[in-house]
Amino acid sequence: MARTNDKPSPADIITQTIIDKLEAGVRPWVKPWRPGSDGGRPLRATGQAYRGINAFWLWLCADSAGYLSRTWMTYKQAQSFGAQVREGETSQMAIFYKSYMKTVESPLTGGSTEEQRAVLRSYAVFNADQIDGLPAQFHPVTVHLVPPADCLPELAQQFVDRLPAKVNQRGDKAYYDRIDDAITMPPVALFDTRAHWAATLCHESGHWTGHKDRLSREFGKKFGDEAYAFEELCAEMTSCLLGADLGLPTHHLDDHAAYIGSWLRVLKRDNRALMTAAARAEAAAGFLLRATGIVQSEDSSFEAGNVELAA
Repeated sequence: MARTNDKPSPADIITQTIIDKLEAGVRPWVKPWRPGSDGGRPLRATGQAYRGINAFWLWLCADSAGYLSRTWMTYKQAQSFGAQVREGETSQMAIFYKSYMKTVESPLTGGSTEEQRAVLRSYAVFNADQIDGLPAQFHPVTVHLVPPADCLPELAQQFVDRLPAKVNQRGDKAYYDRIDDAITMPPVALFDTRAHWAATLCHESGHWTGHKDRLSREFGKKFGDEAYAFEELCAEMTSCLLGADLGLPTHHLDDHAAYIGSWLRVLKRDNRALMTAAARAEAAAGFLLRATGIVQSEDSSFEAGNVELAA
């Protein structure tokens, strides 16, 4: 995993942390905020939500440390608000891709072309809970948990109503049929709450985005192979991101422990696999949010999460 003659890269650190959690039987992207806290994606000081692997990583860091605030900022940003990071507090890293152009020569023709490359970089951030003197806007407020069974949050209801996928309600299993290009969902009455039904629909709609006419992901050929398990990881992470954006629970996928062994094999072999899964989950979530009219355009910021790491 880590390079032997150099310090671990950000990808090494994040991937190894996730591996440790998975080996302990914990899926760290499930239920990534605490009851009573201000749930949703981690935020920058500007209020902009983190995307891709940063969302999952900072969720994990906040949960491990017991932070309730969603907001993370640099030391200088804290000072700009007239606040101060408390002495002895430890920062966490946020990551981004820095682009550059590289001249590549063809071994056959001798000609050269300019190619855009990306390199992973990190910077230090602190949670608002580690900082004294911040304005009240950075402190979490108490929020309701899962809505009543007969009511969804407004955005979640909009997602359900406007999802362009073909959805059949029948049987007692939830799945996406790639051949029929259709989602099958059990009736709402078979779920504990309507919110859990909608959260499961988010997972299956994540699979739906992978169709060749949409985001064209490889699904895998049979249960248990690595491509199949990787697709399940993408769908689960997609559901988690959508849950944060729509106000839905993320702890409904209790039957996916069977995939952990396959995920571990993939992550141990390639420290970029987790970044790729997060990037594809972010792309899937964005596709679905645009398709349902919840967001109007794609954020093109060059952040870790919407670009895959170059070899």
